[in-house]
Amino acid sequence: MAANFWTSSHYRQLLDPEQVDVVHQLDKDRGITQEEFRLVKIHMSFHIWKLAQQVKVRQRVIATAITYFRRVYTKKSLTEYDPRIVAPTCLYLASKAEESTVQARLLVFYIKKMCCSDKRYLFEIKDILEMEMKLLEALDYYLIVYHPYRPLLQLLQDAGITDLTQFTWGLVNDTYKMDLILIHPPYMIALACIYIASVLKDKDTTAWFEELRVDMNVVKNIAMEILDSYETYKVDPQKGLPEDRINPIMNKLPSKM
Repeated sequence: MAANFWTSSHYRQLLDPEQVDVVHQLDKDRGITQEEFRLVKIHMSFHIWKLAQQVKVRQRVIATAITYFRRVYTKKSLTEYDPRIVAPTCLYLASKAEESTVQARLLVFYIKKMCCSDKRYLFEIKDILEMEMKLLEALDYYLIVYHPYRPLLQLLQDAGITDLTQFTWGLVNDTYKMDLILIHPPYMIALACIYIASVLKDKDTTAWFEELRVDMNVVKNIAMEILDSYETYKVDPQKGLPEDRINPIMNKLPSKM
């Protein structure tokens, strides 16, 4: 991992696993369980991804937006900060932080196009700009995020298995359906994805991993968490979570309407 990660705000803000899925009391009062909290984060991460496809931004922008989104809810409740406006605002903020600015009016246009059947997702430009200020405060103005993509490419090259690039890149994308980026250094997430790919694609990387002198228990635990998420949540890559699974949860949240 590049030395500047270890001196970054991202490194200083890494959390313990038990800190990322804590349901705020205001949400508990609305009947939101820990499992439902996780499902909301998965659902809205997918919403960010869908919106990002419309405005055509780089994967890094999407990953940063989802990181912001998940980080916000380690501090704020779903009740206070409506995820339906927080999600597009995170994408707006991430596009600026990653120097790929998307205009707020474009986001509003595509949100209306995507979500015309559910008015609770519809917002105006002023809503995004107002939420942007709230998110900046919630994030303590720390906007730099390090992702597993760069170390992934470097590690694959070092291991001599660049033929697994596409497969492992997809695995890294899927880790943003979880809170791993808030808990582990990005290079460890990259290593876990390489470990999974090595096992599934019958690549013998045992000696290479030994040379790295990393804690393989941590790598394997991250890998198991990734694999468990596929089995537990079964998120359709094109449609996200089924409506009958997520709508009853979203209905528990307050709405501007």
